[in-house]
Amino acid sequence: MTMSDIADRYRRVATEFTARVRAVPDGAWENPAPCEGWVARDVIRHLVEWMPGLYFESAGLSAPDIPPPDDDPVAAWLALDRALQAALEDPDVATRGFDSPMGPTTVEQIIDMTGTPDVLVHTWDLARATGQDERLLADEVHRVYESSLPYDQALRDSGHYGPKVVVPEEADEQTKLIAFTGRQP
Repeated sequence: MTMSDIADRYRRVATEFTARVRAVPDGAWENPAPCEGWVARDVIRHLVEWMPGLYFESAGLSAPDIPPPDDDPVAAWLALDRALQAALEDPDVATRGFDSPMGPTTVEQIIDMTGTPDVLVHTWDLARATGQDERLLADEVHRVYESSLPYDQALRDSGHYGPKVVVPEEADEQTKLIAFTGRQP
């Protein structure tokens, strides 16, 4: 896996998410989201609250300046997205090593392992909450689903995923991924 592959994968997933963010209808930021107790705005809040700490501060880098999602969720996401893309495009930042909660890693590896999949699944959350197209990139769905299966119990123990939702064996892979994360497809 090359740095450009990781940056390209993130960019593709983030482009889909950004399209959903920009298309949220007026007044829909307060619509209920699939994650229990969340509204659409909380999807953005979640991303801008956890990503800078893990990807920048843990690596000894300055966190980006991000507007509060309560004031402007679109601007908050765009600021975070710009910072993540810039980090992945700068070889000195992307390959910077540090000790993460998951062990030794680099900025690009941790974004690829945790950030890109999170943005992918939250694309579905935001789309569902705001009545938009829920289709995700099929190749990324496959990659995330297959790479998550071996960590089933660890993901549940982390508290980031709820109990799996049972779906028919013949369900498409996106439905299986969404159910795997504890969401009702």
